[in-house]
Amino acid sequence: MKVLLAEDDRVARRLLQAHLERWGYDVLTAADGEGAWRVLTAHTDIEMAIVDWMMPGLDGVALCRRIRETWAERPIYLLLCTSRAEADDVVIGLNAGADDYVTKPINGPELQARLRVGVRTISLETALHRRIAELDEALAHVQQLQGLLPICMYCKKIRDEGDVWHNIENYVARHADVQF
Repeated sequence: MKVLLAEDDRVARRLLQAHLERWGYDVLTAADGEGAWRVLTAHTDIEMAIVDWMMPGLDGVALCRRIRETWAERPIYLLLCTSRAEADDVVIGLNAGADDYVTKPINGPELQARLRVGVRTISLETALHRRIAELDEALAHVQQLQGLLPICMYCKKIRDEGDVWHNIENYVARHADVQF
């Protein structure tokens, strides 16, 4: 899974990157919020982002807000990482669009567990999007069958979109997964 790590502290960024890579993640990094935005825009296959709150320019909260406003349908798990630990800060971060919140100094096993939650969440969202697409396709087929069908009352055949006449049983079986 591809993860974006946005952290302005170079040492912390390299340390977190090493942990993430050891845990099997493909990591892309950015040193600030604008850099993170450019990486996210260029790499649409990023599924998780670990974002520092306090970065120069575009901070982590503003980045989370921009991601949610721009890509409402894109499944991306946002983990806000900060030394700000007050309850009000957690609320601000989550209201900005973060899915989870972790405080510094980061505990490795806790971060790994939170990332596993992110993997499960992204997996569920992806499966849900796929199911919705399948249901939309099935609904289109049902709506096609609910429309007016040109039926010849003499020969009992249905005319399809290509002006070809079919037996009613064959046409319905092919379009409605029905057996006679």
